Amino acid sequence: QVQLVESGGGLVQAGGSLRLSCGASETIYSTSAMGWYRQAPGKQREPVALVVNGARTTYADSVSGRFIISSEYATNTVHLQMNSLKPEDTAVYYCNAVRNGYSSWGRGTQVTVSS
Repeated sequence: QVQLVESGGGLVQAGGSLRLSCGASETIYSTSAMGWYRQAPGKQREPVALVVNGARTTYADSVSGRFIISSEYATNTVHLQMNSLKPEDTAVYYCNAVRNGYSSWGRGTQVTVSS
C-alpha cells in the first residue's frame, strides 16, 4: 500500500487560508483516486476534494469555490489550498489514495478555524 503523510494543518482565523500537502511513498500516476477527506468531532468522515483518474477533480458542495486540489507528479504530492476558511471547516483532514483496489490513508492533520 501507498504510504501517505499529511502536513500543513494548524490554527487560522475565519477568512484565512491554509495549504495542506500529502506526500506519497510511490508514484501517484496510477491512482484511480486521490484526495482529501475530513472528519469533524462527532461526525462521519466525508470527502472534501478528489482527483479522479489523474484528471477530473470533484469537490464537496460546502468547499466548492473556496478549496483547490492540485497534483504535483514530480514529487508525488497532492495539495489542498483552502481559502476563505470558516469555523465549520474545523476537522482532521486525511489524505487518501486508491490504487489497484486498495485504499490507503494518512494519519491526518488538524485544521482549526477560529471565529
